[in-house]
Amino acid sequence: MATSLQTSSRVLPLHQSPQAAPTTVPGVFRAAARLLAANGLYQGGDYVPDTFDREMCIPHFLRPMSIVAALKTATTGDPHRTSLLSDRAIAELAVRLEVDGEGPLFGGIFDLEAHVDAWGDVESRTTESAVAVLERAAETGVAA
Repeated sequence: MATSLQTSSRVLPLHQSPQAAPTTVPGVFRAAARLLAANGLYQGGDYVPDTFDREMCIPHFLRPMSIVAALKTATTGDPHRTSLLSDRAIAELAVRLEVDGEGPLFGGIFDLEAHVDAWGDVESRTTESAVAVLERAAETGVAA
């Protein structure tokens, strides 16, 4: 007897597959690195280009995205939705990064997000360097 997943004709995108959902912070870093490698790093004032869909009709999870958006997409499938795991990954990454020789302010998750975004928005930052930082964080991260 087939299960409903075996008989379904609908194919789930990889980011929506239950088996693909990361359950650890290093897993989130790896998944976010794959997303950035595939979609590209977005530098700007928001998580993805054309947030309000005025010029683009591509789903947000397929657009270039900021590092924060990639971490959120890795856990929720949406660059605008948050989860406890994505917040934890953002916090752990923020304390690893320096912007102008400074660490993050510890006022809350939005300050940590802003710090990670500021690191990603440095003019010379490339997709490759962002992917490398996420992969390095995954390798040296806590596996809990």
